[in-house]
Amino acid sequence: MSETKGSSRSGGMNIDSALVRELAELLAETGLSEIEVEDGDRKIKVARQMTAGAVVHAAAPVAMPAAAPAMPLPAAAEPAAAPAVDANALKSPMVGTAYLSPEPGAASFIAVGQQVKAGDTLLIIEAMKVMNPITADKAGTITAILVENAQPVEFDQPLVVIA
Repeated sequence: MSETKGSSRSGGMNIDSALVRELAELLAETGLSEIEVEDGDRKIKVARQMTAGAVVHAAAPVAMPAAAPAMPLPAAAEPAAAPAVDANALKSPMVGTAYLSPEPGAASFIAVGQQVKAGDTLLIIEAMKVMNPITADKAGTITAILVENAQPVEFDQPLVVIA
């Protein structure tokens, strides 16, 4: 293989910096997280992290040359300040997907302003194909529903506020 303009010689491997730049631009345009091309013994992999700057790796069969920097990604917007979670919030007992109704198209179990009794079903969390009803731990009024239908939830994530 002959060395191309903009290439550097490292450990017996030709790196075409124009190709690396073109691959990085392709990642940015398509939203992909990585792309890899192979030409004989030469293999170039360009990858980026969705939350950090882009990373470029060029791999050789024997030695790994220094990584070439790719085009930087635009800085992520600062996250908005999280609203204060009420101390009365019922939290998720598991990781899964929250459903606000018993089946698609059905009415929600609860609505803001609704009175509930201890033991009333508030929503369902699906975990490993098992539907787990989440019930009110006390009587009161629903003042906030902190999740949306079919939203993934984490353990101890606030779900519903009962006042």
